[in-house]
Amino acid sequence: MSTWLWAVLVIAVVIVAVLILATAIRSRRSERLREGFGPEYDRAIDRAGDRGAGEAELRDRKARHDELELRPLAPLARKRFMDAWQGTQAEFVDDPAVAISDADRLIQSVMLDRGYPIEDFDDRAALVSVDHPRVVERYRRAHTIAIANAGGDTDTEQLRIAMQDYRALFEELVGDTVDA
Repeated sequence: MSTWLWAVLVIAVVIVAVLILATAIRSRRSERLREGFGPEYDRAIDRAGDRGAGEAELRDRKARHDELELRPLAPLARKRFMDAWQGTQAEFVDDPAVAISDADRLIQSVMLDRGYPIEDFDDRAALVSVDHPRVVERYRRAHTIAIANAGGDTDTEQLRIAMQDYRALFEELVGDTVDA
């Protein structure tokens, strides 16, 4: 075989090896995102329309999240929030509609105290999904019900579901510690 054929063969082998390596790296990165974001991974892919765009969105969320100065709750703040939650749950028996509004505000207060931005719900949910991917969809559902509740367009069963969903996130936020 002539020298130029050997050169072409070596170049082809190198190109194939680089392609295999690039595919393996992308696959590992995808798997880390899937493990880290759980069900939120599939939601992001579905919303984006393709895997590349969905994964880019998740990486962006993670980068924005990493810029936040999240902090655990101080013991007194944790107790104050837990006491407020107990009051909100008790209020649900007498006035579910008001309790849901209070639960929504309480979640936002906990998030603010922890260092999450609270101005925009979609941004808030996206950032919370980095630490709490298993309950963020419940948070979205509860928030949707709370909005319907503000318009007087809910029933007691929907409000009960919203309260359970808010409680799931509340328990994670209040019980969470932030790794430095």
